[in-house]
Amino acid sequence: MSRDEQLKNRWERVVQLLSNQFADGELLDLDAIIYLVGLQELGKIKQTFGKDEKVNLMHIGICRLLEPYGYYEFDFFDADGWPHYKVKEELPPLKAGEQTILMKDAVVSYFLEKELID
Repeated sequence: MSRDEQLKNRWERVVQLLSNQFADGELLDLDAIIYLVGLQELGKIKQTFGKDEKVNLMHIGICRLLEPYGYYEFDFFDADGWPHYKVKEELPPLKAGEQTILMKDAVVSYFLEKELID
């Protein structure tokens, strides 16, 4: 199986897993999954968030997902328990499709690391 096929299959498993758990089977998109990663990393699942906080959760998700790629590094938790990251290396300019592939690969790697898929 090629790397592209493997990524596609694993991505579909992640989408199905999260969609069944959080969206009554309605398929979640990449942004929703990044948000869920941010929520997981914050660790405050049973809380209501405002619009700005939701944007911050997306940012946390992106930073955590791209940390293993060397783009971000965890820095500290603030007084409210929110994780903060610092930029280690700027992301290269990517086309929209390339960004999507990078993020899907990062999500799959995250779920492999957490042993939620194989």
